[in-house]
Amino acid sequence: MRTTPANLQHKQESPKNVRAFVITVSDTRTGDTDASGKLITNLLQSNGHNIVGYAIVKDEPADIDRLLRRVLANPEVETVILNGGTGITSRDSTYEVVSHCIDKRLDGFGELFRYLSYEEIGSAAIMSRAIAGVGDGKVLISLPGSENAVRLAMNRLVIPELTHMVGLAGK
Repeated sequence: MRTTPANLQHKQESPKNVRAFVITVSDTRTGDTDASGKLITNLLQSNGHNIVGYAIVKDEPADIDRLLRRVLANPEVETVILNGGTGITSRDSTYEVVSHCIDKRLDGFGELFRYLSYEEIGSAAIMSRAIAGVGDGKVLISLPGSENAVRLAMNRLVIPELTHMVGLAGK
């Protein structure tokens, strides 16, 4: 990875840890069976970040929207990471809800995620609608519900840039 003086300065000015809210969108997962939500939480905590909330919500657009807007209104939250509901079935509605809450889209996130996914799973990566951006001054990241996809995104994209994104989004 190339580091420029400006990039290095931004990263040095970024917070050392962030306050995150994790949302799992699923019609079937419970607190006991939510491996992807637990993985996100564990990876954030093991990298020094704070979990200020966690919720599982049914894949119903109105329910997702209501929860997401409530979380975004919470001054303790700096980033919201969702998983699930990013596919192309008729029940997958996370993308539509999240995209309406984003003021500034980070197109490169979805592009890079699909590229990295392609390296692992091949052409099926085109069906992912992972998205990220800034809404209400907070970083929003929406990942697929697959544990492997979450691990890939968190380790290769989210964890390396999260404090940097939050630092810039808050300016």
